[in-house]
Amino acid sequence: MDKINNDSQNDIFAGTCSSITDRMIDIAILVLMTVFPLIYHHSYFDILETKYLCYWLCVVILLSCLLIFSLIAMFIDKKEFGGLHTKRLLSGLLPKNWGKTFRTADVAILAFLLITVISTLQSDYFYESFWGNEGRFSGLFLLTLYVSFYFVVSRFWTPKKWWTEAFLASGMIVCYIGITDYFQLDILDFRHNIDPAQSTIFTSTMGNINTYTAYVGLIMALAAGLFSREDNPWKMAWYYVCLIVSFTAIIMGCSDNAYLSIGALFGLLPLILFKNRRGFLRYLVLIASFFTVVQAIDLINGKYADMVIGLDSLFGIITNFRGLLPTVVFLWMMVIGCWFFSHTQNKKTPIGENPQAPFGVFGKITLVRLWTLLLLAVVIALCFAFYDANSGGNAARYGALRSYLVFDDLWGSCRGYIWKASVRLYKEFPLMHKIFGYGPDTFGILTDNAIYVEMREATGQYYDTAHNAYLQYLVTIGPFGLAAYLFFLVNSCWRIFNHCEKSPYIFGALMAAVCYLIQATVNLDLPIATPVMWLMISIGIAGCREEPAQK
Repeated sequence: MDKINNDSQNDIFAGTCSSITDRMIDIAILVLMTVFPLIYHHSYFDILETKYLCYWLCVVILLSCLLIFSLIAMFIDKKEFGGLHTKRLLSGLLPKNWGKTFRTADVAILAFLLITVISTLQSDYFYESFWGNEGRFSGLFLLTLYVSFYFVVSRFWTPKKWWTEAFLASGMIVCYIGITDYFQLDILDFRHNIDPAQSTIFTSTMGNINTYTAYVGLIMALAAGLFSREDNPWKMAWYYVCLIVSFTAIIMGCSDNAYLSIGALFGLLPLILFKNRRGFLRYLVLIASFFTVVQAIDLINGKYADMVIGLDSLFGIITNFRGLLPTVVFLWMMVIGCWFFSHTQNKKTPIGENPQAPFGVFGKITLVRLWTLLLLAVVIALCFAFYDANSGGNAARYGALRSYLVFDDLWGSCRGYIWKASVRLYKEFPLMHKIFGYGPDTFGILTDNAIYVEMREATGQYYDTAHNAYLQYLVTIGPFGLAAYLFFLVNSCWRIFNHCEKSPYIFGALMAAVCYLIQATVNLDLPIATPVMWLMISIGIAGCREEPAQK
């Protein structure tokens, strides 16, 4: 009888500790989902510093509270249970138990952090490497917080449905402000002290348009993932509204990195959705809705040309396409036709047979396999076009797409120059810096010391980042640090992918993270959108650990 009572008390104590820890993490995630995206201080002049301060304070306070609570719990455990729970917890850190305690992605991110520490210690700019104060605050301190928060959320947090609603609700405010900025209303009065020639490159509560569209891409991908898998009609309607608003906002953001987020979304969604008729129909609704939004924006631009900023680049090419309206009509006709066919087929489905079971096109060849082959064909075609336009000297044959295919110094708003310069500088590094880089977020110091005059003459700009998150890591923390980071990302996303059938929320988090990671090839990691990407991966991994999300 005493043993049963002791076991019961043990369970109550462990459950209470777990519940308190979970609530602490709840609060931190709620702040990052709602307060963090909207907070600002002195308009755009200190937006980066304000977001950075909000993030690190939130995480440090959480970690401090968890540490204090852990010490109190350990004291109670020692007094009441002889330290039984503490011993169980710490036993997982023993080398013999590492195989059970740490997954492959955990090992990769710990290796990434260790290499970043070594990179900081061997850097010629230790202070700047630690704080990132000469760059974008992405030094060892912030990277350590990313990794720490990842372990806290992925190991100790129980996923709940409210986080998606909180994130989307605050995201709608961010999008609304961005849309009004496209109409040059400036409802927050942020632009009155900014040079009019530069005012349009800042928007909403996110700062630069590249950062804004990276953040909106997270919202768009999450809403798309949730809409495509939701059964409740009211929630599905809410997610659809969020999707339409985010489509509008990301297009009106007027940033080229939006193309990659949108391309990743529509290119990768079918790998999950094309497994059944419902998913196929939802995908058609998504793509028809997107082109409808493009058509609507084109009409708005024509009617209110004197008010709006206007579209250029690829979105300008799409809106100038004469077949846009017929394409929209055709897509919606396909939606109606597929809905009618699916509705008819569901009525014919025998009792006991799953109407959402995988279906094929030609025997055992499924739509997912066909889509995979199509993606490979598109990648091969793009690689050929890129080769043909550059090495083949046939750039003229690609017309308006020439500016995207010809890689020169001016490519991607001079990204071509800074990418080539980054590789050239890396080749000139001494051996130690070739292995561990010059220290996290020291790229600006490096370019300032080595190529400042050349950079100004070639581009008329100053680059303190590589405008490619992965190239930035290569230069600042070296190839091994970059490899560990990439392995962590790929392994984590693959694990979430294999569990995304459990819940729409896991699927939505996966799509948000992947869309961000793909657009990061032409963008920089900032403590504005990047913390949310880390949070999405952490939530996705937590969802793989737990049962379907709670209310």
